[in-house]
Amino acid sequence: MPPAASLSTRTLLVCAAIGVATGILGGIAGVVTLGVLAVTPYLYGLVLGVHVLPGIIAQEVLRRPLVALITHVIAALISSAFNPAWAMRFIGTALLFGAIQEGVAALTRYRAWGRWRFFVSAVIIGAIVAVVVGFVVDLGRFDLWVQVVYLTISVLGPVAWTAVGIAVGNALRRAGIAPKR
Repeated sequence: MPPAASLSTRTLLVCAAIGVATGILGGIAGVVTLGVLAVTPYLYGLVLGVHVLPGIIAQEVLRRPLVALITHVIAALISSAFNPAWAMRFIGTALLFGAIQEGVAALTRYRAWGRWRFFVSAVIIGAIVAVVVGFVVDLGRFDLWVQVVYLTISVLGPVAWTAVGIAVGNALRRAGIAPKR
């Protein structure tokens, strides 16, 4: 597949539209983050998991190289409007999640688009979320049941949002959003 076809104007416009819509969701997640961390920190993985949506939807709709990364960056810029102080966090998360999703797709040379590959990236992202946020919230200070719930939700949050992203992507493909090959 030629690189120019991967980044056609239509492809970039679809990435932008998905990025704006998912960036709004990411911004809302950013707004509720402090409350979740203060009251129910073990649910943070579910909140942070929303950030997998840009790449999952873009890859499901477009099935082309680089669309996850491009869409994630656009979503991060939109999310940053909700909380400019967290702009670098949004962008860092976008680059990390987008790189993981692109990496899994690249391992199959962008030819295998089965559901399994989306969930592989979700589990990898969930594991990273669990470890990183575990340090941020000082997981060791909580009861054992909270630690177990926290780790489980941190991994399953991105998996659940991936299922949502696949469903949205499928609906967009059926609606004719995917560029013609």
